[in-house]
Amino acid sequence: MAAAQGRFSDGADGTDSAEESSVPLPFRRAVDGLRKARLRPGIEIDPTRPPKRLAPHAYALEAAVVEDDEDLADGRLILLHDPAGHEAWHGTFRLVTLVRAELEPEMAADPLLPEVCWSWLTGALEARGLTYGEPSGTVTRAGSYYFGGLSARRPATQIEIRASWTPREGVGGVPDTASHLSAWCELLAQVAGLPPAGPADTAVVSLPQRRGPHHP
Repeated sequence: MAAAQGRFSDGADGTDSAEESSVPLPFRRAVDGLRKARLRPGIEIDPTRPPKRLAPHAYALEAAVVEDDEDLADGRLILLHDPAGHEAWHGTFRLVTLVRAELEPEMAADPLLPEVCWSWLTGALEARGLTYGEPSGTVTRAGSYYFGGLSARRPATQIEIRASWTPREGVGGVPDTASHLSAWCELLAQVAGLPPAGPADTAVVSLPQRRGPHHP
C-alpha cells in the first residue's frame, strides 16, 4: 500500500478546485486531520471508495497491519458527515469501521474474546482522552475447518469487528479525527497481536494531494 490519499464521495479531493467549494468546511478540516495523523510503524494505509448513500459527505481509508510482508489484520475506516445533523448519531459526524484478522488458536479459544475485542476499541479511544457518543457494534468470531484436498490446513478462526461512534465535535464543529484514526490503528495492531505502541512508535503520515476529481 502507498501513503494514503483521500477522496471525497462527491468527487472533490481536498484541493482548491471548483468541486471542493461544495464540501462543508468542517468536513474538509476533519479530513485534513486524518491526513496529518501520527500512525505507528507497520500500518499501511490507502484511500478507498467511500459509500455514497450513508451521508451527504464521506471519506474512507483502508489499512493493513503488515509484518514480514504478511498481512496480519486489515480494516476500513469511514468518516461520515451530515451538516444537518443525524438523529441516530446525535451529531453531524460519524465514524464507521470494519476490522478483520485471523487469530492464533490460544486467543481464539478465549471465551471472553468478543468482550476483549470491544474493549480494545473503547480503550484505545479513552487512552487518548477522546469523548464520543452513541457507540454500537458487533464482534463476530467464525471458525474454518478444512476437508478433502484442503485437509492438511490447520483450522483457522477469524474475528470481525464492526463498530460506529459519534466523535465529539470541537472548535468550529470539527472532531479530532487524527486522534480517532490513531486509536483505530491501535485497535488494528492489537487485533493483529502486536504489543501496544509506545510514545516513540509513531510517525507523521502526510497524505498527498491530488488535483482534479477522481475518476474510477
